[in-house]
Amino acid sequence: MIRQLFASAAVIGALSTSAFAAGDAEKGERVFRKCQACHQVGDNAKNRVGPVLNDIIGRTAGTVEGFNYSDALKQAGEDGIVWSDEHLHEYLEDPRGYIPGNRMSFAGLRKEDERDDVIAFLEQYSDPDAVAADHADQEDSSNADE
Repeated sequence: MIRQLFASAAVIGALSTSAFAAGDAEKGERVFRKCQACHQVGDNAKNRVGPVLNDIIGRTAGTVEGFNYSDALKQAGEDGIVWSDEHLHEYLEDPRGYIPGNRMSFAGLRKEDERDDVIAFLEQYSDPDAVAADHADQEDSSNADE
């Protein structure tokens, strides 16, 4: 009986973990080096040229306190953009194309796997409940498409 409980727990744990990470957070940390000139994450992170990226998943665009956003990014937030895996994927591929008029000078991450990896890395610095909700929303969307 106890073995069955442990086996069930292991299966549930494996399933929930795979649902969370399309990317590799360790590889994402290396990709994030491209972002570090402007952005920080972690306990002592501060706004620089770009805002702090702690708690980005589930955060309304253009709302980090103390950061002077472009009008375009503030408007994106007012229009309802909340950073999710999906929005970050599109934004990181082509920041100026996704939100025209924003001031981010970075050209973007063209490789999908790099975007997957850096988002997995950033998820580590976001509220676990927000990350879980984002992944649940993605799963609901993919099930609706079937």
